[in-house]
Amino acid sequence: MSLDAAGWVAEARRCPSPNRDARADGVATELLVVHNISLPPYRYGGPGVEQLFTNTLDPAEHPYYATIHQLRVSAHFFIRRNGELVQFVPVTERAWHAGVSSWCGRERCNDFSLGVELEGCDFEPFTDAQYRTLIALARLLKERLGLAGMTGHEHIAPGRKTDPGPYFDWARLRRLVDLPAE
Repeated sequence: MSLDAAGWVAEARRCPSPNRDARADGVATELLVVHNISLPPYRYGGPGVEQLFTNTLDPAEHPYYATIHQLRVSAHFFIRRNGELVQFVPVTERAWHAGVSSWCGRERCNDFSLGVELEGCDFEPFTDAQYRTLIALARLLKERLGLAGMTGHEHIAPGRKTDPGPYFDWARLRRLVDLPAE
């Protein structure tokens, strides 16, 4: 994988999200936050996640969409079950993925992190293709940006978030990516 000067991964399909803003001057990107998402819940392969992150989710398309269509959220990356990498926000900008959060005593993780969403849920394993893409992406981002750690949404927002969940294989990720992980 490669990263261009504007912060886009060449191998990712671009799907720009308006739900982003500039990082504060001098704030380094230090953390990779792993999430999971499926829209509608527990269904894979559809356009729901991309629609949510681009503010085009139709509230009439599914009852759950009526409860979330007004959200303005995004992540830098989305990894589908087949390993396809989609990028919504360049790594040079802040995506709105972590919400109220804290890592190593620092609040507002969006300010210094990158968010990667895995297509999935808390109740089943992720695919080998997803791990292969995530590992390649994490290695690239560590090399190019000097990341200091990786963690789950559940760890930076305990009690509020549960993803990526108990089926996420942290040991596998730690073994193959030289970054502290929790």
